[in-house]
Amino acid sequence: MLRLALSAALLAAALTGAALAQAPAFQPRDENVDNLPAGPGRDETFGLCAACHAYKLVSNQGMSRAQWDETLNLMTSRHNMPDIQGADRDLILDYLATHHPPRTQGRGGWKNPFAPQ
Repeated sequence: MLRLALSAALLAAALTGAALAQAPAFQPRDENVDNLPAGPGRDETFGLCAACHAYKLVSNQGMSRAQWDETLNLMTSRHNMPDIQGADRDLILDYLATHHPPRTQGRGGWKNPFAPQ
């Protein structure tokens, strides 16, 4: 009886291992600066943001230039992002505001519960 149970366990393990070996491994799509909308500040914005998180997180946001500016302040104060100032900051803010502006809300669509009213 023990021999039968051991044989069944070994067979189950072998079948599970074979099934896992045949399953394709998850391969995330690498983000590439060339996938972003072209424009002044694209490389700088991608480099700054993607250094800590996926750029998809940024591109899914829709904010005004002032909101992007507040977000950069937040990233600097809470997450130790380099404090970008002057022309470099303006370049990045212009890119974000141009290519990731606030989204217009259509009738009955999803509304962000955290967005200011």
